[in-house]
Amino acid sequence: MTDSATPHNEHTAAIAQTVSDQYVATIKTTPLVIGIVAGEVSGDSLGADFMQQMNNLRDDIIWVGVGGSKMQAQGLQSIFPLVRLAVMGLVEVMSQLPDLLKARRELLTAFKAANIDWFIGIDAPDFNLRVSKKLKPQGVFCVQYVSPSIWAWRESRIHNIKAATNLVLCLFPFELPVYERHDHPAICVGHPLLRTIDQALLDTPINQRRSELVWHNDGLQQFFIERFDDVSQLICVMPGSRRGEITAILPLMLDGIQKLILLDPKLCFIIPTVDQNHQYIVQDVIDRRSEQLRAAIVVVYDDSQPAFSQQAMAASDVVMLASGTATLEAMLLERPMVVIYQLNQLTYQIAKRLVKVPYVALPNILAGTMIVPELIQEQASGDNICRTVMRLMQPRAYAEQLRDLVDTKQSLQQQSNHDPANSVIEQWFMHDSHNA
Repeated sequence: MTDSATPHNEHTAAIAQTVSDQYVATIKTTPLVIGIVAGEVSGDSLGADFMQQMNNLRDDIIWVGVGGSKMQAQGLQSIFPLVRLAVMGLVEVMSQLPDLLKARRELLTAFKAANIDWFIGIDAPDFNLRVSKKLKPQGVFCVQYVSPSIWAWRESRIHNIKAATNLVLCLFPFELPVYERHDHPAICVGHPLLRTIDQALLDTPINQRRSELVWHNDGLQQFFIERFDDVSQLICVMPGSRRGEITAILPLMLDGIQKLILLDPKLCFIIPTVDQNHQYIVQDVIDRRSEQLRAAIVVVYDDSQPAFSQQAMAASDVVMLASGTATLEAMLLERPMVVIYQLNQLTYQIAKRLVKVPYVALPNILAGTMIVPELIQEQASGDNICRTVMRLMQPRAYAEQLRDLVDTKQSLQQQSNHDPANSVIEQWFMHDSHNA
């Protein structure tokens, strides 16, 4: 049974509450042992959120597995540090393969000793699905939280997913049809950003957002002290968080910015960074450019403000960004954007042949049409970036994209109406009843 995305309604809430009540009543007398593994740092927040939801239902859950500080705060004693599994890149994975295989054996031994009832693998499908495939035949209820990208390429992987899992929790509604076609349980629980974006950033007038952002940051105060009343538009620039992305994409963005400030010298640009090292890398690229361009850009890192990059986006008129989760953040913050991306040419040609979807930006994939401009590969030139941003800043184009972003956001919210804990409980309860 596949749960297609449906709007919020009282009937759905009633079913979820009934299932929750049945779950608590059925196994109240027996501790529930859950194996859980976050294979990447990004999965630690997802895991902690799921654990908190479950802990709110009952207080005797035993958690066994691997996670970071957030999951440990919810009661997980990590078998080994999460960083041991957080290996990216083909070369890195191959060099670490012996230790990854050893880590899998250690996990399976620990799960067997604990006699786990469920296994929740969070993202990292290459590792977690291999663990699930060992556990499912032993009667463990196995869940993959975050679907592999089979909706975009290599749909044949569905057969391995079916063999390894009882349920897949998807972040986006467009991921569900592939599971429906192959008759495998999947539920859209929504991206965590839907729950964590600060609504105050939307409710506060943009001038107030901007003032508060600057007031709390010394670097921004220094930048705006002589020009705060002399800014035509504030543009947030987000070239990605990885060094490879920054060195490939930021120079293209700077080419566009150089042309933009020739047309409008009152434009200002803010680049929020994820940490101090990221700030140094970005600033180093900018320091090689003209004085005029350097004077128009401020690079800021602020560990005292949570979700600082979201605050910077919310305070800006337009966002210029690399493809990725940041495009979803910008959409949820209702900020018009231009997406710029460039890959290694060989990687791009391979991806172009394998990937089935025509867009790279999440707002476009969600909308099923081009609502935000994408400048990819050779299209990502300084001239095109300048032309596209200037066109977007025209009142009519700005209003049209903003309307499309709000419509897509509301549709996503309506289709992501299941919380992860109740979704797993409901499917497990049905699975358990079927096998009884």
